[in-house]
Amino acid sequence: MWINIDKKSARTLMRQLYDQIKYQILDGRLAPAEKLPATRQLASDLGISRSTVLDAYNQLIAEGYLIGNHGSGTVVASGIDVLAIPLETAAHKSDAAGSKNNQPETAVIDFQSGVIDSPQFPLSEWKKAYQRSLDQVPEAAFHYHPSAGVLSLRQTIADYLRRTRGLDCDPDQIMIVSGSTQGLALIAALFYDQQQAVLIEDPTHPGLRKIIERSKLNLIGIPVDDQGLITDLLAPHPAPAFIYTTPSHQYPLGGILPIQRRQKLIQYAIANDAYLLEDDYDSEFRFEGQPVSSLYELSPDRVIYLGTFSKILTPAIRLGYLILPEPLIAPYLELKKYSDVHTEALTQYALAEFIDSGGLEKHIWKMKKIYAKKRQHLIDELSRCYPDEFEIKGHAAGLHMVVHFNGVVFDGPLINRINAQQVRVYPIENYVFGNKTPYCSDILLGYAHLTFAEITTGITRLCTALRQPES
Repeated sequence: MWINIDKKSARTLMRQLYDQIKYQILDGRLAPAEKLPATRQLASDLGISRSTVLDAYNQLIAEGYLIGNHGSGTVVASGIDVLAIPLETAAHKSDAAGSKNNQPETAVIDFQSGVIDSPQFPLSEWKKAYQRSLDQVPEAAFHYHPSAGVLSLRQTIADYLRRTRGLDCDPDQIMIVSGSTQGLALIAALFYDQQQAVLIEDPTHPGLRKIIERSKLNLIGIPVDDQGLITDLLAPHPAPAFIYTTPSHQYPLGGILPIQRRQKLIQYAIANDAYLLEDDYDSEFRFEGQPVSSLYELSPDRVIYLGTFSKILTPAIRLGYLILPEPLIAPYLELKKYSDVHTEALTQYALAEFIDSGGLEKHIWKMKKIYAKKRQHLIDELSRCYPDEFEIKGHAAGLHMVVHFNGVVFDGPLINRINAQQVRVYPIENYVFGNKTPYCSDILLGYAHLTFAEITTGITRLCTALRQPES
């Protein structure tokens, strides 16, 4: 039983406890005859007085939600219908109006992907690293910088990649960008004059397709399966400018590109004088074993490597990086110079200090454990609410998972029913560039930013919608 008590709330502690238990009964999370914690234990767990718990229990008993059995504890009453109700009530709304310091409770549980657990950002360590970097930077740090970025950060990234990914590159090949979005946009712009095609994985992120399309390049989707890009389907297409791929954790399906396909992909790129753009967007968060080896290792002359710190630390730090083959460095620097001169420099110094001090790897180690627990909790909740009727796709990694629901079609009416439950999920068909048929029963569930209680609530609501008959 998940209970969240906010001692700064305008609502009384008793009312918060009463509301949460009542709604967990009404939405089915607390089942008939389920035993509630003893009043002393619950009071101790929540850090509130026992009299507050007794008052909440007694009110719920009086209204018929609970049954108090002397000597055997308090249990949920039977005969209560499970209702599709929002957790945001008028009482919750009044909290926001009554206190400027409190945010209103969010009713909608949004399983959006790519959103990190921002409250876990190591703010204290970051502040210390930022201060140390300011104490050490030369006077020249406050002038314009090379378009490639701050040299100390590029050297630090090269060392970090060598240490953690076994990836060997020269700092002169590393280009600092304002996040992976800018990195992809700059690479697409490099090939603008060539009017060539770009091959992309299908399905893939709609946002990156729009970035490439803005450079007037012709997009061609290449299907993927549970092992990533299907390289046997590359041959019929015209020579592309580059091929966009996420080989370490295909987005969104989660497959890992095996060595046989990696070699075929490189051979295709060499034969067609094309580059491979490797988006390594979340390789740090692999929960079974070490991060997958990069495509770059196999062919540094053909692979453009794209990495980001926004998915590791916080989107507020708009820093990413490219590793470029030598022929692309000069034209890239010219393009970057007339794009924004250089990426903001003081944060680059701070990030270099943060990585060198061990802060980044410590944070990654911590977040891997948290995200792995959230992932397992999501699977456990699916098993509780929808047992033996779903399948998890992809490998245990990243900030999201793809779930296949047997016999379910995520069409418009079903999505509307899910939305009515105040849940947001994302059908894989939304990510498909071409044929959508194979993915009509699959949805993407991002979990990294959600609390354990929110995951429980969201999955309960989702399963309620799945079991509702069509109107």
